[in-house]
Amino acid sequence: MQPLEPTSAEILNADAADAAYAEENFPDTGPTRRCVATFALRPKAELVRCVVSPDGVLVPDLETKLPGRGLYITPSREAIGQALKKRAFAKAAKRPVQVPDDWADRLAHLIAARCGSLLGLARRAGQAVIGYDQAEAWVRANRAALLIQACDGAAGGRSKLSSLFAALRAQPGQASRPENPGREWSLLNATQLAAPFGRDHLVHVAISPGGLAQRLDEEFARLSQLRADGFEQEVARA
Repeated sequence: MQPLEPTSAEILNADAADAAYAEENFPDTGPTRRCVATFALRPKAELVRCVVSPDGVLVPDLETKLPGRGLYITPSREAIGQALKKRAFAKAAKRPVQVPDDWADRLAHLIAARCGSLLGLARRAGQAVIGYDQAEAWVRANRAALLIQACDGAAGGRSKLSSLFAALRAQPGQASRPENPGREWSLLNATQLAAPFGRDHLVHVAISPGGLAQRLDEEFARLSQLRADGFEQEVARA
């Protein structure tokens, strides 16, 4: 026996319930979407939009510009594994969907590449400085919205700058805002971090407040979930 399709009234009631939940739990985060694997309602920035290509392959849409119905997934290996096990993408799309076995690895690679592209934009916009001395100067002047350090950089310099950044951000009047998140990320190695700046090796980068800082923070947050149980392998391949 085929399951009954929801009525229009049931759909409207579900949408209203989602809207009320989002307004109560995420009042300042913008639009929300529901993850196809966990069914949790989350801000769009915390999820990855996907579409199904004309030949039935699941394609990540990191810039949310591809045509087609958007399917949203929490960017974690656990959620992706749940989605594959439950055939959640096919059920949500109401059609067969091909998902490669290494889809989570591919997604991590795409997000890391997007972080690199955004770092390049920040460099060209004059919203990034590189090297220990310049990054430290921005941190001390409270000009650093993000501190990005290579995961394989020398521990001493990274720890010193990290402690300084954390101490200054903890001072009164330094509340986190979307355009000035005040977070540190160490998810790229020195080669990956250097590439957007035309260098071979780079450990320290500071990003000034603004839209690029917000977008970088969102992408690094998504990447951090995917790297949680596949970090060493991903770095080794980079």
